[in-house]
Amino acid sequence: MTGVRRRPAALLALAVLLGASVALSLAVGSRSVALGTVVDVLRHPGGALAATTDGAVVLTQRLPRTVLGLAVGAALGVAGALVQAVTRNPLADPGILGVTAGASFAAAVAVGVLGASATGGGVWAALLGALLASVLVQLVGSSAAGSRGRGSPVQLLLAGLALGAVLAGLTSALRLSDPEAFSALTAWESGVLADRGWSGLVAVAPLLAVGLVVALVLTPALNAIALGDDLAAALGARVWLVRASAVLAVTLLAGGATAAAGPIAFVGLMVPHAVRWMVGPDQRWVVATCAFAAPVLLLLADVLGRVVLRPGEVPAGVVTAALGAPVLVALVRRARVSAP
Repeated sequence: MTGVRRRPAALLALAVLLGASVALSLAVGSRSVALGTVVDVLRHPGGALAATTDGAVVLTQRLPRTVLGLAVGAALGVAGALVQAVTRNPLADPGILGVTAGASFAAAVAVGVLGASATGGGVWAALLGALLASVLVQLVGSSAAGSRGRGSPVQLLLAGLALGAVLAGLTSALRLSDPEAFSALTAWESGVLADRGWSGLVAVAPLLAVGLVVALVLTPALNAIALGDDLAAALGARVWLVRASAVLAVTLLAGGATAAAGPIAFVGLMVPHAVRWMVGPDQRWVVATCAFAAPVLLLLADVLGRVVLRPGEVPAGVVTAALGAPVLVALVRRARVSAP
């Protein structure tokens, strides 16, 4: 069965999995809540059942956590698909452009040096850091291209890796200089969906929405980019503009997701590979399907983290890293990695 023929079945399966993931995220945890209770509380948030302990857990803790997982997962999945398409590198992920490192460094400065809260000013600082890092990577990559000012995929990757390494080193130096002052960042740096409330999501939701719209608009041009810059230009695509717009979308998506939930690894790497196997290389389908598939992975990872060490929890970012490491090894060992 070809990727084209698999598309309807894949979308149906993902819709079912997404619904099941949302249900599990709302019902499962250190305190299990019956699905019937969850449905009743959501249908009547002002009712008597909502005033019970189970109702409070669903409405004030698990509902914002689940919605955050949906938004962050979709953002990371789409950002990963964009990065792999633009760089034509099937092993690329959003962090390779320095976005994650920029967000982490800015959050460390805001929380550890300026005294901001990790869920308040730290979110805005992380978002600003991601934006500035992305702009700097774009400028460095473009300047390396000579007078044309149009960075190639290799130049963007090298600039992102170099900047990411520098910022990661600076962040580590800051943390070592005063571990107690930076202790508030520990949970955020693990990639956690719990106890974030609505504030972090509300802050980044407009940027995530803009990033998703830009990504969807770019998908036809990304199919041309996959053929190579020269052929894409011959087909009428403005390669430099498409690449710059894609970097902007990745910055908004990955930067917003990192600011809201912390660095969450491997989602943007694993999901596009699985999606391309299901629906084929057409970027219109890949990007759209990643928006549904990535939240499934992140929500299931979050649910798994709640139950493996009950009554304690393992952050979702730790679970995705544990799952992603063997997947990455398998991808590297494959004779043929699925191309963007």
